[in-house]
Amino acid sequence: ERGTPMKRLLALLMAVAMTLALTACANDNGQSSQNPSEPSSQAPVSEPPATQPAEGETQPLEAAEIQVFIAASLENAFQDIIALYNQRQPNVTVTYSADSSGTLLSQIQEGFACDIFFSAGAKQINQLQEAGLDIEGTRVDLLQNKVALITYKGSGTSVTTLSELGNASSVALAGNSVPVGQYTRTALQALGILDDSKDAAEFTAEEVSEALGGVEINETANVSATLNAVAEGSNEVGTVYYSDAYSRIDDVEIIELVDTSLTGSIVYPMSRVANGEADEAQTAAADDFYVFLQTDEVMDIFESYLFVSNM
Repeated sequence: ERGTPMKRLLALLMAVAMTLALTACANDNGQSSQNPSEPSSQAPVSEPPATQPAEGETQPLEAAEIQVFIAASLENAFQDIIALYNQRQPNVTVTYSADSSGTLLSQIQEGFACDIFFSAGAKQINQLQEAGLDIEGTRVDLLQNKVALITYKGSGTSVTTLSELGNASSVALAGNSVPVGQYTRTALQALGILDDSKDAAEFTAEEVSEALGGVEINETANVSATLNAVAEGSNEVGTVYYSDAYSRIDDVEIIELVDTSLTGSIVYPMSRVANGEADEAQTAAADDFYVFLQTDEVMDIFESYLFVSNM
C-alpha cells in the first residue's frame, strides 16, 4: 500500500530534514560543499591577502645590486649592517667600496656607479652637492666621531699630546685629501704648529714635517692604513678616529682624544647619489637601504663600534 496523503507528506519532510542535517555535518568537518575546482567567492577574514606581508614582516624587494661608497673607518660596522639587512632583504646585494672619502668622491666625479655615499667628512658631501651629483634632500649627518692620537702597545713613546707630535721618531699621517688627515692638520693649526696662511687641506706631508721640526712623516692613503702602520709598529704614533683605535685596542694605545675645539665637529654625512645607470629595482633597493641605515637597530651597531649618533 502506498499509504495515506498525510503519511506521504510526513515522509517527505523527514527526508528533507535528514538531507539538511547531513550537509551541515559535512561542512562542520571542514569539507566544502563547493566544487573544489572553482575559486572561493570569499577569502577567509582571519588571514591577510597573500600579496601583503604579515604584520612585522618586510615585503621582499626584487633582485638588485646596489653600490655603496663608505669611508674606510666605517668598514667593520658595515659588515654587520649588511648581514642584518640581508636577513630582511635577501634578494638585494649590497656591494661596498671602502676608502678615503676624498678618493671616493673623485671616483663619483669620474663617473663610477654609486647609489649611496657615506663620507667621514662634511667637505666631500658638500662638494657632491655643489656638483649636483646627489639626490636633493637626501643628505643626513648621521654620525659623530673624534680624532685619536695613538701609539703601538709597549712603544714607550714620550709623546703625551698632539702638541708634542714633533717628539716622535715617525708619524703616520693620512694624506690631505683624507678627512682624518684634514682634521689633524686643522688641530695643528689651532695649536699654532701650522700657520693659518691657507686651508688645512692644502698642507702637504712635507710641510707638516717641516713645521714639526723635521719628523719623519709616513703619508697614508686612508685611516685604515694609518691604523695598520701604527698597530704593526712601522710608525711610533699616528692619528685615526676613536672608533678605529678602539677596533684594535689590543694592538694600540690611545694617547689622547683630540678635543673638538681643535678639530671642529667631526660628522659623518651620507647622501643618495644620482645614479643614471640604476634601473627601477636598483633604485628601490638603494632607497630602502638608505632608510634602513637610519634605523635604531643600525644605530646600535654603529654605537657598538664607538660611533656616536648625530640623529
